[in-house]
Amino acid sequence: MPSTSLQARKGYGAVWCTMGFKNIIIAVLITASIFAMVTDVCGKRGRGRSRSKSRVQIGLPITGKYRDPESDQYYNHNDGAKIVMASHFDYEYVLGHKIVFVCVARGNPRPQITWYKDGTELYYHYNHHVHEWNIAEDSIKSKLEIDPGTQMDAGVYECSADNKYSIDRRSFKTDFSIAFES
Repeated sequence: MPSTSLQARKGYGAVWCTMGFKNIIIAVLITASIFAMVTDVCGKRGRGRSRSKSRVQIGLPITGKYRDPESDQYYNHNDGAKIVMASHFDYEYVLGHKIVFVCVARGNPRPQITWYKDGTELYYHYNHHVHEWNIAEDSIKSKLEIDPGTQMDAGVYECSADNKYSIDRRSFKTDFSIAFES
């Protein structure tokens, strides 16, 4: 018949028996901190309709002072791409209706505008259409139309204007509502 200490070493308790008290405390602390991080991330996944301020500000222009002079020169270059007009930040659309975002940018050379949804570049889709107009030597207007708007179209859209001198971005948050006919 095997001894009690051998039985403990064969099972899951063997790990705890061979670890010192300090190591057990460290393992518990690491496990607790990982659990706290995972709980914090999972707790933010809901799509609540609250109007509270987010910790991360989306849609702000890239301006201001930077830690190193190269970054400051890049983002604040006189000929760099700048978005001069854009749609409203918070947009609520009715399911089945058209969603429209507009972005106008200026720079020398004329910037290119790229559209993103939830951080992923938008490519051709049967209900997504992008129209662009060169409105001046140094300006471009881009319009993203989504027709018809579905539940899957809710999210954060972004227009990004860039040329060889800098990049500027604007974000648009969308959510849907349901129109009830009476």
